[in-house]
Amino acid sequence: MPSINPYLGFNGDCEKAFQFYKSVFGGEFAVIQRFKDVPSEMALPASEGEKIMHVSLPIGKNILMGSDRPAQMGPGTRGDGYSISFSADSQKEADRAFTGISAGGKVTMPIAKTFWGAYFGMCTDKFGIDWMVSFDENMPKP
Repeated sequence: MPSINPYLGFNGDCEKAFQFYKSVFGGEFAVIQRFKDVPSEMALPASEGEKIMHVSLPIGKNILMGSDRPAQMGPGTRGDGYSISFSADSQKEADRAFTGISAGGKVTMPIAKTFWGAYFGMCTDKFGIDWMVSFDENMPKP
């Protein structure tokens, strides 16, 4: 079955962000590669060596991926109009995820029962990524 997995770009704090996501969602990194591991003919300056070239963190049946943006590409900017949506299997799991992912960030909609019946909240994490956390007992499970 096809899947869509978010890929996030960072300006040097990818590892810190993914350690935070791992602390919230659990699991282990499936892959973590640094720019210093790139073959020499493609190598970046030594100052970029410890930055993350690629990281992937399985979360349920999905994978959250990311990398740092090499300095030679200039700083990336965060856009609006997108969020990562986390669908929990229980209200307790939704509360745990929302409390974790919003720590140090900004809650834009506190998690609560909504008029459409879901338990739902929105926040921006401390790395500037927008998240939606929900639990809907009426939603079919894949």
